[in-house]
Amino acid sequence: MATLYTHQSENITKTWVLLTGFLVFIIGLGYLFAQIYGNPGILYIAIFISLLMNVGSYWYSDKLVLSMVHARPVTHEENPELWNIVENLAITAGLPMPALYVVDDPSPNAFATGRDKEHAAIAVHTGLLQILKKTELEGVLAHELSHVGNRDTLVSTVVVVLAGMIAIMADMFLRMSMFGGGRSRDREGGGGLMLVIAIVAAILAPIAATMIKLAISRKREFLADASGALLTRYPEGLASALEKISTAGAMTPSTTASNAYAHLYISNPFGGTKKFMSGMFMTHPPVEERIANLRGMNVQ
Repeated sequence: MATLYTHQSENITKTWVLLTGFLVFIIGLGYLFAQIYGNPGILYIAIFISLLMNVGSYWYSDKLVLSMVHARPVTHEENPELWNIVENLAITAGLPMPALYVVDDPSPNAFATGRDKEHAAIAVHTGLLQILKKTELEGVLAHELSHVGNRDTLVSTVVVVLAGMIAIMADMFLRMSMFGGGRSRDREGGGGLMLVIAIVAAILAPIAATMIKLAISRKREFLADASGALLTRYPEGLASALEKISTAGAMTPSTTASNAYAHLYISNPFGGTKKFMSGMFMTHPPVEERIANLRGMNVQ
């Protein structure tokens, strides 16, 4: 019978398999462009830009996201209950106390960011603080601390950067193809077919990047749910919080969230998922499934 620890191990493995496949994908795409245009420099440039963007995101992603949502730091004096909950959970988890922020947003939500546990930050919406009981807030904050402890915040940033890079490469290739740039290679012997394949790959690349990014996001949420429940020893707290967040969030979409970092939040910040949307394009797992998993866990 699967245990809480089994779920964590399975989700970690699946997350890293997806991330590895993503890296192979972007390198393969750069190689394909280089072959079509007979210029290996395209591959080298793609790799260089990817590494450069990853380094930049590693050091500055948390500051960028917090600035974009207009988050303001919280002190112990300003909100002692919030501070004490996070401090106690951090001690229990063996993590340093993260920086705390509040976002003036009526939607009930929260997210974690930062490159590692020593440089982590947790931001909560004012809408979340208004509707949750203490045990429910503990469940949400334990979920976010689990993202920090599992290094999810770093992984999610890398995936976002790589997805953006694929979209940029695809757009560049389509523009070059449209204006005939770089078509000096001999098309005999399958060159024309390779060009068609490359154009199709360029069109599908952003879609594939989005699918992989969102799949990683969903796996991370299941893992953080499991880890958070283990941390509080009370899965019902998070399950109840998710019910309230889902209901209130559907009526009050976020005023500060963006599609670029929507997957960082504990729940979809845009008021729920449309019924016609495929599960592959959801930024979060179905809340009903998350709640069922939590209520089916045995943490005794």
